[in-house]
Amino acid sequence: MDGPTVAAIAFGILLLLLALRVPIGVALATVSIGGIIALRGTRPAFGVLGSLPFDFAASWSLSAVPMFLLMGSIAYHTGLTRSLYSAARLWLNSLPGGLAVASNFASAGFAAASGSSLATAAAMGRLAIPEMLAYGYDRGLATGTIAAAGTLGAFIPPSIAFVLYGWYTQQPVGTLLIAGIIPGLLTAGAYTVMIVIRCSLNPELAPRVRVRAGVAEKFAALRDVWPLPLLIMSVVGGIFSGVATATEAGAVGAMFALLIALFSGRLTLRSLHASFMEALRTTASIFFIAIGAILLTRFLAMAGVPRLMSEIVTGWHLGAVGVIVTMILVYLLLGMFLDPIGIMLLTLPVFLPMFDELNINLIWIGVLVVKMIEVGLLTPPVGLNAFVVKNIVGDTVSLNEIFSGLSWFLVCEVVIVALLIIFPALSLWLPGLMEG
Repeated sequence: MDGPTVAAIAFGILLLLLALRVPIGVALATVSIGGIIALRGTRPAFGVLGSLPFDFAASWSLSAVPMFLLMGSIAYHTGLTRSLYSAARLWLNSLPGGLAVASNFASAGFAAASGSSLATAAAMGRLAIPEMLAYGYDRGLATGTIAAAGTLGAFIPPSIAFVLYGWYTQQPVGTLLIAGIIPGLLTAGAYTVMIVIRCSLNPELAPRVRVRAGVAEKFAALRDVWPLPLLIMSVVGGIFSGVATATEAGAVGAMFALLIALFSGRLTLRSLHASFMEALRTTASIFFIAIGAILLTRFLAMAGVPRLMSEIVTGWHLGAVGVIVTMILVYLLLGMFLDPIGIMLLTLPVFLPMFDELNINLIWIGVLVVKMIEVGLLTPPVGLNAFVVKNIVGDTVSLNEIFSGLSWFLVCEVVIVALLIIFPALSLWLPGLMEG
């Protein structure tokens, strides 16, 4: 059999394994090694298996992943993020849907210290959902806000998804992290506008919370929040100014989080142990999937798939718009069933040759890719952020109510994706300032 035929059979087997709920890292590695054996024999296959995992793990740029994860774990386990929600609630409660708006902006702040969508949804869900439900908020609105705002963790630096995308496509990770800032703020702004409009038109969704707090009390709440902006600026400022690479900024961020927790009296042996173990487990999980993706990339290269993809783009005259629309549809479909990192690393080997053939800006595409894998966290039947929230609320709110609440946020996402496609400058303006 020729290479493309073997690749087609391998993809069929891969989809079957994924449908059987085989872990995506195991499925990718198994199919890839089997495909290489079919094409070249056992010796090349085991040679690849023996060298690629080490080459991957030794990549300097990927050392940013455990650093960002450790920073977020320390910030969460030592309580650095709790004061953020309290301050947002005091300042924003007078708006229609004020607690939901506060939850949205607090999630954006936590995202800037975490880099993980699931961690953002889990952390903010424990803080905000019980309070919104206690004040009589619509259950779909309360849970949908947290699940949707959790996706900001992939956009506002630091972002694990951007680090992995940059490593795979050989694009500068720092540039990608900065490129996500405006789309992340745009997303948070769109969510806020939608919440305020809905709650203004239907006040029963979010009864007004009368929190009597003077100016002095509000500013006192801000004093408790100061560690988080310092942490964010240590990372974003270092990358944007060019003083630090993404990896160095991640190390500085993790160190600052540790020092802030230590000098504020919040660091204990228990919280330190929990932070390191959580960062280790998450890093191992991400790296396992990524190693499977590298093996798949090597297999597809041996099978001649990149060349075939280039011929398809040339022969079918898809053009940049056609390829981008195809990519969006594929991500929407896969996002209904798979985790976001797995989707990205599964599809990039197929789409990257198309992007290269059409000379599409890979920074801009990176923003679209990360946006689409985050949309997948919200879509049924397997929207992971929805299940994270469901795990928090238990039987209090049904999964149908959560997905119903998310439908309004998905409408916002349609608008945001359209804007990002029509106006590439939303993604490229800030990176352009770095280069200037």
